[in-house]
Amino acid sequence: MEKTISFVARYILVLLLALSYDVHAQNTDIDLLRNINGTRGSNADAVMNGITQSTYPLAFATPATQLIVGYIRHDKQTIQNGWQTVGSLGTTVVLAYGLKYAINRSRPYETYKDIVPYHYDTDPSFPSGHTSIAFANATSLSLQYSKWYVIAPAYLWAGAIGYSRMQLGMHYPSDVLAGAIIGAGSAFIAYKGQQWLLKRKQKKIKGIVE
Repeated sequence: MEKTISFVARYILVLLLALSYDVHAQNTDIDLLRNINGTRGSNADAVMNGITQSTYPLAFATPATQLIVGYIRHDKQTIQNGWQTVGSLGTTVVLAYGLKYAINRSRPYETYKDIVPYHYDTDPSFPSGHTSIAFANATSLSLQYSKWYVIAPAYLWAGAIGYSRMQLGMHYPSDVLAGAIIGAGSAFIAYKGQQWLLKRKQKKIKGIVE
């Protein structure tokens, strides 16, 4: 548990550093977004919007599938994985959307009129909620099933989500980076937290038996 607390401290520090970038970093942020958003086109838009729209269905289908399969097969490990993924996504939503309204950063197209969005959202920009959820899902799966054929597609999908948010003009690169940190960090915390709880439960059971 001490290692988990140490990780949380480092995680918060990295997040605070991401929030405290200077004017030069802001210029780099918008310049990079302009380069990415400038690739918009009819075909690219359709593909990128499709990738973006896959975020919530795929992210929430993951724990639902794990829990359904786990309970049907009476597979304790799969059930634990399902609840760990739920915890990961829940932590991510609370952190990401809490920060959104606490920081209240304007969307890039509201500040820079040359950024052309695919559509208009009314909620704040920082961090990217889609990216945080995608990385929480990808990290949970990677920790639970540490095989390259799980890890590679999971992070490829999460990375594509982040890129699509910039290409569609919805987020700054720093929004996406912060979203990725929040999502991956939340998944790690949920994973380690569940391991700690299970070990504590096993110790209690062992103490009762003895």
